[in-house]
Amino acid sequence: MSLVSPAFDASGLRDYAYDWAVVDVETSGLVARRDRVLSLAVVILGPDGEQTDEFSTLLDPGCDPGPVHVHGLTSERLRGAPVFDRVAPRIAAMLRDRVLVAHNAQFDYDFLAHEFARAGTALPVTRRLCTLALNRRVDPPTGDLRLGTLAAHYGVPQVRAHDALDDTRVLAGVLRASLREAARLELPLPFVSCPPRQDPRFAPRTAKTPCDYRNPGRPGPDGPLVQGMKVAITGETLTPRAELERRAVEAGLNIMTSVSRHTSALVTNDATSGSGKARRALAEGVPVLDESTFVRLLGDVRPGTPHERTRSSDAAIPSPATPAAPPTSATRSGQEPTVPAAALPGPARSAPSTPAHAEHPATQDRPLSGRRVLVLGGTHPEAVTARGRIVELGGAAAINLSSSVTDVVLLDGGERDRRMKRITTLAFPTHDATWLDAPALTPLSRRSGGPAAACVLPRGGVIDLPQPSGPTTAVPWTVTATWAQQTSCEIDVVAFVVDEEEQVCFDEDFVFYGAPENPGGTVRLHSDGPTEQTIGVDLAALPPSARKVVVAAAVDGSPTFGDVGAIHISSGPGPSAAPLVQATLDAATTERTLVLAELYRRGPLWRLRTVGQGYDQGLDALARTYGVNVSD
Repeated sequence: MSLVSPAFDASGLRDYAYDWAVVDVETSGLVARRDRVLSLAVVILGPDGEQTDEFSTLLDPGCDPGPVHVHGLTSERLRGAPVFDRVAPRIAAMLRDRVLVAHNAQFDYDFLAHEFARAGTALPVTRRLCTLALNRRVDPPTGDLRLGTLAAHYGVPQVRAHDALDDTRVLAGVLRASLREAARLELPLPFVSCPPRQDPRFAPRTAKTPCDYRNPGRPGPDGPLVQGMKVAITGETLTPRAELERRAVEAGLNIMTSVSRHTSALVTNDATSGSGKARRALAEGVPVLDESTFVRLLGDVRPGTPHERTRSSDAAIPSPATPAAPPTSATRSGQEPTVPAAALPGPARSAPSTPAHAEHPATQDRPLSGRRVLVLGGTHPEAVTARGRIVELGGAAAINLSSSVTDVVLLDGGERDRRMKRITTLAFPTHDATWLDAPALTPLSRRSGGPAAACVLPRGGVIDLPQPSGPTTAVPWTVTATWAQQTSCEIDVVAFVVDEEEQVCFDEDFVFYGAPENPGGTVRLHSDGPTEQTIGVDLAALPPSARKVVVAAAVDGSPTFGDVGAIHISSGPGPSAAPLVQATLDAATTERTLVLAELYRRGPLWRLRTVGQGYDQGLDALARTYGVNVSD
């Protein structure tokens, strides 16, 4: 396949023709509710791909410009620039009735939405398209999906990186080329509907200071209280609630917003009030203290056990020849051995190509290594078996058609899949089910420059995450979940930040669509499209109390994961980097929630485990198992 020219040929692209507003912002930081836009640019493209307008400006943010070494925008350069309020009407007119396009679009969208909110108006965008998510679907043979890498691949000239106007012009060229590739593969575009940013679900939350101590359990009938005890308060109090909570936190207690089996005590002046917390405390046998008793016990809170503090620089990175220590009690039968990882790979470095399958029967014969195989047709159990066999043979099990697919396996009825016409036109190699018994392979004809093969993990597989080597800029570790493009139901990806007892420290450590980041900003949900969502985790900034981040998915409504089919997960350092790990997880037939993966501490290391454990109950029941109060 030749390089795609930035020149846009609109013939045959009727289904991909929209009015586009291509946007790029440079900012003083990474948190939209806190940081400000320093410069922005907008390029308008018509349905034929022709540019019809452009606008760019520097902005006076009224604050320190932040990482000048990245964007080059000093306070001196920004002095005299307009404030956002002055340009908001011009920007609004350019965005209105168009699809907003950006690379990692949620970032630009969030910053613009907050700037418009500060200006007292709403961002006039109802739909956006992320070129990063679009290229994840196209899956071009590039080392990563950074804007500069895609520009080089698609033949789009780039003059000045991190200049808003030049980046926007480059992105316009990448958009044209990406749309052409999407049309070639007949891929649906990953549009995201944009709710009003004035929605209270998006209101900034005040960060709670994490408790420094482990939960020692429950107090005796007469106390004492011990630092780290989890305490909830319900009902009216004589002391103002905020003051009571402040005194408890200063004493080293962990004030909770809900009650679970791990709650040490509930403080209330009316144990028979019938509140949700009181009912749960009664059901779980949680001790109940009246306010006067609690205040008295606050006068003598005993020392607790601090959470273990570890530094990544203390980590002894296991070598591939030395198996890491076995996982914790969460280990499941049939789990693969842990895969050690080397130092954090840069753009030109390779990730481990295969896990250490010392006990796996396919250790010596992995003929599908480096290949990506799409399974079509068959019953759900037959497709699960086929995808499992692909992983045994060292391959990656694809669930969508993309440029990276190397082979297609047709089970019964697979020839009737709507994608077969395109597969035939593009001459993808197709095989029947017996091919997986002894694959006969033709050499891969890949261009150089593609990403290193990701480590393919089976269900229950574990890998040590790489540690930064030398001075590096911290990037969030991402876990991206993708499902079949023909899926008709909605799926929500969520995350729980939990402690040693696998309980959230407070309800706000449940990250979901209605609360897309936790108060500390260390865990964020990125909605990249209707069939793809990403959880980003700043592992270095998580407090010691955070021992694990659980990533899960839930089906909205009555469908089950048996209707959805397989979920593909990929994981790596940052949203644009090539993934280090990938896995395809198949639930059974009746599950409505599915735990996808866990990021957890093991001494000074962080590990990733693929899980694939499904539950018939809905998201509310799953949340309660991690201590989230979903009823009060």
